[in-house]
Amino acid sequence: MTRAQLISQIQTKRSYLCVGLDTDITKIPSHLLGEPDPVFAFNKAIIDATRDLCVSYKINTAFYEAGGAKGWETMDKTVRYIGTEHFTIADAKRGDIGNTSDQYARAFFETMPFDAVTVAPYMGEDSIKPFLQYEGKWAIVLGLTSNKGAGDFELQTMSSGEKLYEKVLTTISQWGTPGNLMFVVGATQADSFTNIRQLTPNHFYLVPGVGAQGGSLREISAKAMNKECGLLVNASRAIIYASSGEDFADKAREVAQEYQREMEAYLP
Repeated sequence: MTRAQLISQIQTKRSYLCVGLDTDITKIPSHLLGEPDPVFAFNKAIIDATRDLCVSYKINTAFYEAGGAKGWETMDKTVRYIGTEHFTIADAKRGDIGNTSDQYARAFFETMPFDAVTVAPYMGEDSIKPFLQYEGKWAIVLGLTSNKGAGDFELQTMSSGEKLYEKVLTTISQWGTPGNLMFVVGATQADSFTNIRQLTPNHFYLVPGVGAQGGSLREISAKAMNKECGLLVNASRAIIYASSGEDFADKAREVAQEYQREMEAYLP
């Protein structure tokens, strides 16, 4: 999906919601466990209930890789069921030497039809460039994350006076363009959003941490939105586990609709 197509989806749906399909088989409603593929049955119902309210789906690959070959099959079926009208993200956090990253890019962009892959920047340019070579595909690089461990490295001040995450943002933004490169910025880092937007004024941000992790959609939107929106705000558990009963899809839709309505109020 191109940047123009993504922006068009945001404007048409009046939403910048990304639904996270971090599907844990131990948490899905028990009545689905008799299905041939319980996780896919759950995902399919969530997608059907929310597809008109969101512009993106993020599949956390760990929840599928843990299931071995069957899990990979479920992930492939899920991304293909989503189709091409939504921005699909493989939340895989890959990042390795160039020839290995080549293969990761092939896996998610050729073997499976994802639009984007999350990438860890620690190993530098050659670990990220392979993901930027595909037309209409995106690398989403970890910028400033929402986990407690962000303080161990990302928030450390360097001898230059920059924080490490600032160096990551300014350096990597030169390797790609606002049309193939996004950054992950955690919703719980709201105080840093104004500075981050100044450093990367035109890039999109994937923002996890709203909902179950306590991030404020209002605060993020006020500090980080640009004229083209520039945000994909992810909610996972708050939506997909809104109910553990047979009404799980209906309840997921209700929560997604609450997000969409709030987002509509913030959009220009």
